[in-house]
Amino acid sequence: MSKTKVHQRYYQKDGTHVPGSTTILGILDKPALLNWAWELGMKGEDFRKVRDKAADIGTIAHYLIECHLTGETPDLADYSPANVEKAENAVIAYFDFEKAHGLKMIFSEKQLVSEKYPYGGTIDCYAELDGKPSLLDFKTSKGVYPEMKVQVASYAELLKEHGHQVESVHILQINKETGEFVHHRMGDLTEEWELFKVLAQAYPIKQRVWKR
Repeated sequence: MSKTKVHQRYYQKDGTHVPGSTTILGILDKPALLNWAWELGMKGEDFRKVRDKAADIGTIAHYLIECHLTGETPDLADYSPANVEKAENAVIAYFDFEKAHGLKMIFSEKQLVSEKYPYGGTIDCYAELDGKPSLLDFKTSKGVYPEMKVQVASYAELLKEHGHQVESVHILQINKETGEFVHHRMGDLTEEWELFKVLAQAYPIKQRVWKR
């Protein structure tokens, strides 16, 4: 697996290029990231080096789970054995979660594009969980932040638009520094979806203004 993965591109049926959900959410301020970088700077640490090492652990864990779900053979040649070992701890915890909830995968890593709204997204995992059709999204982070809930709300609506039932939404968090695995069951995401629709409308306007 390469460390430099190309971002997905999404097109509606008429060939119109639309931004991904992640790109749209990029217009939101993320104070947690700024605070984290500032705190590291006060300790005399380079946030870029810490970020890259931490990202490796989370990326590896996500990749290994993705390979498990798709049946692919993982290639970890680009990563250090120490980071791979930490990532494997998260994968073991995921396996326990999978067994405990009787997960039956329907599909994973599937690109979907909305014809109603100008955006697309890649579904990490759509599966039966506890007998219910569910959206599962993997996050490599130290916590679950509001923009993540907005993002999974947009993914749930993508699934519904394409005829898939969604009875529950889950964020499967992998701590990017420790490899710890935590399951978060989402509640009502109605307001998060309303916020995303506003952001999706604002994004192209922002792009035009910034180019002037």
